[in-house]
Amino acid sequence: MWRADSENQEIVHSLILIRNIITTQDGSTTIYLPEWEEHYHSKHGAIQEALHVFIKNGLSALPKKEITILEIGFGTGLNAFVTFLEAKKNNLTIDYVGVEAYPMVTEEVLQMNYVSELNAENESAIFQKMHDSDWNERIELANSFNLTKRNQFFDEITDIEQFDIIYFDAFGYRVQPELWSTAIFKKMYEALKINGILVTYAARGVVKRSMIEVGFTVEKLPGAPGKREMFRARKQ
Repeated sequence: MWRADSENQEIVHSLILIRNIITTQDGSTTIYLPEWEEHYHSKHGAIQEALHVFIKNGLSALPKKEITILEIGFGTGLNAFVTFLEAKKNNLTIDYVGVEAYPMVTEEVLQMNYVSELNAENESAIFQKMHDSDWNERIELANSFNLTKRNQFFDEITDIEQFDIIYFDAFGYRVQPELWSTAIFKKMYEALKINGILVTYAARGVVKRSMIEVGFTVEKLPGAPGKREMFRARKQ
């Protein structure tokens, strides 16, 4: 994970990694880091991945109407936005916390085409508000949907039994294995309520072993388009 004095984090980040906006195979945009050959979302489809991993196998897997969510890697706001749309459709009450060490800049946000690709033009102001809202402040994004964006590193998370679901959407193990360590998953386990779940696009054996080591029960599920498998882990 990158490290820098807090006042210089944005500068150091922009010097280290170039961020390009690209279009994925389902027509939705994402960010590509050429130095790492890494994408923020699946190149096979950013929206398809978000809906499959985090909505179908995460949010929709809990038979509850009031749900607390922790997202590891707020990034482009895609996962938060599709969660908002799903919550509105199903009358859910959501308290959403997104953690991000290096927030996007306005110029990048304006190039994300999620509103149009999701046919959600009536909610364009919500997507904009997600990014315009202050960091480290809990805001009422809309009726029954609260959002808190935390500008922090993942290893600084100290929540205890606060969340029903964790969307684990960190950069891949290949480029940042430290984000998939036993120490990080211990924090995730502690942050979840009993019977809470963690969902991620990943399906590496080393990741599964770290999850099991801290107490998770792990199941392997079919992955999003372009990826064979994914994990869902439960705290019991």
